[in-house]
Amino acid sequence: MHKSEIDIITLGCSKNLVDAERVMRRLEVAGYTCVHDAPDPKGEIAIINTCGFIGDAKEESINMILQMAERKKHRQLRQLYVMGCLSQRYMQELTAEIPEVDGWYGKFDYDNLITRLTQPSSLPFREGLGVGFPYERTITTPPHYTYVKISEGCNRFCSYCAIPLITGRHTSRPMDEILDEVRWLVSKGVKEFNVIAQDLSSYGLDIYHEHRLAELIDKMAEIEGVQWIRLHYAYPTDFPYDILPVMAKHPNICKYLDIALQHCTDRMLNLMRRHISAAEQDALLERIRREVPGITLRTTLMVGHPGETEEDFEALKAWVKKQRFDRMGAFAYCEEEGTYAANHYKDDIPRAVKEQRLDELMLIQEQIAAGKSEQKVGTTQRVIIDRREGDYFIGRTQADSPEVDCEVLIPVEGLALSVGEFYDVRITGYEGVDLYGTL
Repeated sequence: MHKSEIDIITLGCSKNLVDAERVMRRLEVAGYTCVHDAPDPKGEIAIINTCGFIGDAKEESINMILQMAERKKHRQLRQLYVMGCLSQRYMQELTAEIPEVDGWYGKFDYDNLITRLTQPSSLPFREGLGVGFPYERTITTPPHYTYVKISEGCNRFCSYCAIPLITGRHTSRPMDEILDEVRWLVSKGVKEFNVIAQDLSSYGLDIYHEHRLAELIDKMAEIEGVQWIRLHYAYPTDFPYDILPVMAKHPNICKYLDIALQHCTDRMLNLMRRHISAAEQDALLERIRREVPGITLRTTLMVGHPGETEEDFEALKAWVKKQRFDRMGAFAYCEEEGTYAANHYKDDIPRAVKEQRLDELMLIQEQIAAGKSEQKVGTTQRVIIDRREGDYFIGRTQADSPEVDCEVLIPVEGLALSVGEFYDVRITGYEGVDLYGTL
């Protein structure tokens, strides 16, 4: 056990990661040594930042809490704290079930955790140090890229989704604060900015009473040192169309948009409470592709939602074949307590049917992705290098977000490429979703 060392364990999405990085920065200023996602935790204190989005994520979070509670029982850990979405949603139940945890904190009250750990009786602040701004954080990703969270919460209340129950109403961050954060991150060496939120499309509506995503991204792109901007988690209903000319105008805005669509038939979109018709959704996709030529579209779909018939599913497969999304993930419906679907629908589709539909849909996407990769053979792509792994440098194109998308493998063969730098790479082949290339 290492005294004054805190293990920070982050589960779930990149939005959670940003919160963990802010916690780390403030604890380090207070004198602690923080280790993020250590393969073999050895600190005397552990903080688990949990996810409570879907069943598998909740199970992973609970298993991690129990694992660290076991370490505490064997005196391998002195203090254990839990924060994040799972404890936000189930704090009362968890407090009763797992008494080994010294403190439970929600998604938005980690200031209280920091205060508890930095009280004089715990560990005094170092003299002359402080966190100057609320957005300062310790970057845990490779230093050339990071995530910028521009809002929290969601007002959409889709039938299946527990996010509004966890995060509350949509709350935008002030634009000036976000831009100051980007400038600060540039000063730390960050070049690639993945802009994230539960709902990018609603940015600005609460504090400016109008869509302001386009203005924010336009100003972000003008900041010297910002080399790539990538947009994650837009919502199709009330989409801010003025973002499209901004994306087309700036070369440092990746031609990439992550927009969850979930389904394609009017019947299912209505049952899911998506507040958009199939025709409107198709028109949105056509306009995005027309106004931002060559854009990479990533989406997420759901199968097995209550009421999904074989006809709905066949329509979904045909639609995926027609749309040919560059990147696509899919989920089988899992009932979440408290949601509209849990309260009003019967989860009547057998799990085996859901899994079969999921496998069928992903097989179609694998074939589409292989075709997309084949089309890139012979082209030259701008690639940022993330790391060296064995005999290859591993990088990504602007069409590839960190951790979730494809990678480009470049044989070392005497090359001296620098991590975090951009290179022109000729694509020579592919395997699965990953590309191979030469300088």
